[in-house]
Amino acid sequence: MRAPRPRGRLAAVLVALTAALAACSTGSTGSPSAAPGAPLPPIELEGDWTWTKQEAALELGVTHTQKSLDESDSDPDARRRGMDILAGDSAIWQNHHLMGFGTDNPEPEPGEYDWETLDRRMKITEETGQRTMLTLCCSPDWMKGGEEGETDWDELEEAPRPEHFADFARLSAEAVKRYPQVERVMVWNELKGFWDEAKGRWDYEGYTELYNQVYRAVKEVRPDVQVGGPYVVLIGLDQGARDTSTTVAGPWGAADQRTLDVVDYWLQNNVGADFLAVDTATNKRDQDGPAPVDGARKFADLARWLQERSDLPIWWAEYYPEVPAGEDDEPTSPVNAAVNLAAIAAMAESGTAGALLWGPQEHDLGSPALWTDATREGGGQPLPLTQAWQFLVPRLAAGDVEIGRSPSRPHLLAFRANDGVVVVNLSGDQVELAPGKPLTPWQIQVGGRES
Repeated sequence: MRAPRPRGRLAAVLVALTAALAACSTGSTGSPSAAPGAPLPPIELEGDWTWTKQEAALELGVTHTQKSLDESDSDPDARRRGMDILAGDSAIWQNHHLMGFGTDNPEPEPGEYDWETLDRRMKITEETGQRTMLTLCCSPDWMKGGEEGETDWDELEEAPRPEHFADFARLSAEAVKRYPQVERVMVWNELKGFWDEAKGRWDYEGYTELYNQVYRAVKEVRPDVQVGGPYVVLIGLDQGARDTSTTVAGPWGAADQRTLDVVDYWLQNNVGADFLAVDTATNKRDQDGPAPVDGARKFADLARWLQERSDLPIWWAEYYPEVPAGEDDEPTSPVNAAVNLAAIAAMAESGTAGALLWGPQEHDLGSPALWTDATREGGGQPLPLTQAWQFLVPRLAAGDVEIGRSPSRPHLLAFRANDGVVVVNLSGDQVELAPGKPLTPWQIQVGGRES
């Protein structure tokens, strides 16, 4: 749901807050509250908490986008700090794109390969010691009607023509052969170029044919690689609006039935799949999103709809919980960090297998990040999401986190593990966590458990 090159998705905020200002404005901080290895100060959780154990292990990761710790355009010290953050439990998985979103055309002419930029991105994952995913998108120009040897980035989101599906499948196979570290691939991205204007719906037949050819080609050369799709955006609409589902709805709105049809067709007609990849935002088209608690329910409601149709593990290839109207959606924003954690809680409660944070380096795409812009001197600093994210990544993957909610304080959210707690205020009001210990608006605290 994000552009291949950074640009604002909502009305742009004129001046981005720095990480320090964002932290100070809420009483939260992007920096760890204790030295690495030191015990965290305990957090008192008093009152009427109810606890739900996560339904299944949840593996979190990141998708690198246009600018992300590339040596060629990063400040050396900022890059080192960013690499340290990334290596410090910021991901189980790192996802890269075959073409675009930070990587160049891998096959400018038929049979002539250029892997240099993807090699560099793969090196980031290798150096930080994490696992590798690859999104098999997008395709060289000559596969979609362009000239051989040329790359028109304005046409990046065009799909390959059907007569070139086999060429794209072959290219996908070449990629997984070149990179044995790739364990999972997602086929294409958000059905880019597969909208059927005449029918007013997605060309799920065409996409599924592309998927099937890629699946066979990848499995032929790397049977061990996990392959997933259909990577469709599960769009939300106003309840009762045209094209809405009558069965998949909640306080967040209703699902666009045309996107659900993509999933149903793909499930019935693919030749094989190892996981189900989808994405969504909690807004309704160009409208503002619902309150954070209501918006987060969308991830659980959609997951349960998917689970009714398939036993495949569910992966959120992208996810965008929107901030309330009038709030800051910059990556430095504590509001953005707080609503992100609300979505993660809903995923954990509903048995989601994995989720990828789009753009871990500071950007202008309207979603949170984990470190400030490493292309700038002084960059590579932690952001409001960073500490809580790093605490949760290994613990959610281990499957031993409980989600806490307080009926009398509905804007409070907590994650509890054996060795610590994360608490989140999902509102613009101060909320009392314990007598004399308030959480300021949108504040996130990470601490130890009381003995």
